[in-house]
Amino acid sequence: MKVKGKVIKYGGDVNTDVIIPARYLNTADEKELALHCMEDLDRDFQKKLRGGDIIAAGKNFGCGSSREHAPIAIKASGVACVIAVDFARIFYRNAINIGLPILECPKAANECDEGDEIEIDFESGAIHNVTKGKLYKSMPFPGFIRDIVKKGGLMKIAKEFDGGAGK
Repeated sequence: MKVKGKVIKYGGDVNTDVIIPARYLNTADEKELALHCMEDLDRDFQKKLRGGDIIAAGKNFGCGSSREHAPIAIKASGVACVIAVDFARIFYRNAINIGLPILECPKAANECDEGDEIEIDFESGAIHNVTKGKLYKSMPFPGFIRDIVKKGGLMKIAKEFDGGAGK
């Protein structure tokens, strides 16, 4: 699986409370969550989105509460991947569970600038900053985790596995 998109850049310690503010947690509607994604951190986030964008961020991305709404809001916004120095543990797991591609690569996360064009090869872990002509290597997920992400998350796989009985 490969993606290509423009970088939307954030610093470190991006909290789940600013990814999706608590006042919107009364809905499970992914489209509604997407409309409010990042609004307390970046009022222009929705205007920047072109579909297939890549968030590059500092350390501890997704810290704070364990709300699964945060990676859902990011994914539903059309973000193709989040590259960060590192992720809060529960966000990391929630992202995989819902099928949001994420990569830890400190050098790429720190050196990417807003608007840079990035190509990612999830199988090899290669991150190519096309704008700057730089290539970075991240640790790719093992095949079974790539399959979870590719298929849209664990719940979709579970429904597929049980023949859709869980619908």
